[in-house]
Amino acid sequence: MATRLAAPAPGWTVEVDAIVVGSGIAGLTAALELRARVPRVLLVTKDRLASGSTVWAQGGIAAALAPEDSPAAHLADTLVAGGGLCDPRAVEVLVTEGPQRVRELVGLGAVFDTSPDGRISLTREGGHHADRIVHAGGDATGAEISRALVAQIEAVRHDPGIEVIEHALVLDVLTGPAGPDGRPGAVCGVTLHVIGEGQRDGVGAALGKAVVLATGGIGQAFRSSTNPPQATGDGIAAALRAGAVLGDVEFVQFHPTVLWLGAGVKGQLALISEAVRGEGAYLLDTDGVRFMLDVHPMAELAPRDVVAHAIVRQLAATGSDHVWLDARHLGGDFLRRRFPTIHERLLEHGIDLTTDLVPVAPAQHYHSGGVVSDLVGRTSVRGLYVVGEVACTGVHGANRLASNSLLEGLVFAHRAARHITDQVAYGTLRHADPVQRAGDEALVAAASRSRVQRAATDGPGVLRSSDGLRRAAGRLADVPTDAHERQDDGRLPAAPQVAEWETTNVHQVASVLTATALAREESRGGHARSDFPDRDDEHWRLRLEARLDPDGRLALARVPLG
Repeated sequence: MATRLAAPAPGWTVEVDAIVVGSGIAGLTAALELRARVPRVLLVTKDRLASGSTVWAQGGIAAALAPEDSPAAHLADTLVAGGGLCDPRAVEVLVTEGPQRVRELVGLGAVFDTSPDGRISLTREGGHHADRIVHAGGDATGAEISRALVAQIEAVRHDPGIEVIEHALVLDVLTGPAGPDGRPGAVCGVTLHVIGEGQRDGVGAALGKAVVLATGGIGQAFRSSTNPPQATGDGIAAALRAGAVLGDVEFVQFHPTVLWLGAGVKGQLALISEAVRGEGAYLLDTDGVRFMLDVHPMAELAPRDVVAHAIVRQLAATGSDHVWLDARHLGGDFLRRRFPTIHERLLEHGIDLTTDLVPVAPAQHYHSGGVVSDLVGRTSVRGLYVVGEVACTGVHGANRLASNSLLEGLVFAHRAARHITDQVAYGTLRHADPVQRAGDEALVAAASRSRVQRAATDGPGVLRSSDGLRRAAGRLADVPTDAHERQDDGRLPAAPQVAEWETTNVHQVASVLTATALAREESRGGHARSDFPDRDDEHWRLRLEARLDPDGRLALARVPLG
């Protein structure tokens, strides 16, 4: 694999203390914390500040706030959902610090739904044994959190201690001289491409003592996903090229209830929140059978992987391409009040949640793996931190518990920012000059995107097999990665530009995902193999880690869990 993207040399340079990439809950939180603690912070976002996956989070944010709930109970539910692969230390941090972090969001201006006594309302979602889901606007929690945090950034936007660059794609993480083992050195900053006019136009280099990647997920590696178009795996691919270790890459969560609009529909699809089933909606097959009652004791509230796999099996049994979500018995007034966003969005497609069955099917939703990090967001590359969905903290294991994602981004962004602050103060993290990494550069033509997505969907999709994964690996290996090099007839297949850089990232992520899914010969959580349908704790209660060796080859390692 390539160790860098094909791109023009940087035409401008800016020097700061810390660089934060991404403007979801994790990136905004990290930037706000760092802005108050180090002299200069640069926040880079691929679109506008108020874009990204956080805005689309309907269900809510999980925290043990009720008197009858506890962090210990939240921890227990998270460990069960994670299929035996969670890091209990990371989960303990999440559930212990989470309630205070959520209360702090209120102090930052987030307005959550409250009960008549003025306390924050709490609901329940799949995999939780207590009401601990905080929501806003019924089903617009992510949008409200994003609004509050963006307002905090806007309030200090003209502060000389922070610079915000919107519409900028980070290309590569810059690193220093390689060590004796041939691996890249410490982080020195990033290269980025800015779409716009003026000093920050084109490709530039931002030099910093620390880089925080908060770039979200990998949804656009698949033909259909609930993720926004920006989710092209940029952070995980850049970290891999910079020498970082990836973990749990094979565990992809497919949301069970995504609006089904026909076999030819692709791109970002409408999610029907877990909270709808949390309030009592049923799943019916096309024969009208409520099939989840025979699948799991929690029926429709079973962990997401259980529900998604059950739906796929039911589709095969009935010869259907969707199942039905039935919420009609919950009452029209309640549904319109509790789920206004979902209700309105369904009406746009001619479906009334209060009177109609809603056609749903699984689609890619969340990536439980990512760049391996410790309890303060540090990766295996000095100065490189990851927070949010791009990170593999060990919180999720094989499968994310519903509504733990916003909480993870919030909690670990705080921790990363404070650790960076200390390391900058101690002089452990300091400016260094970047060097070009050994290895090849790559560019995949944007025209190959659908080819890559088809391979990822057919190979490491909802249900996997050795044959399907090997076919996908072959298809991905056949995708040309030298679109920036002129052919014998003088043609240039593609020039380095945003669509090509994104497609290169999608290709690298899909390739690693396929390799790790093929290597793990068992089924658990978000990884289901039809040829290895059982969970195998004896051989596979471990983390499968991936990194590039000094020659650019992908190397996998089986790392036992502590």
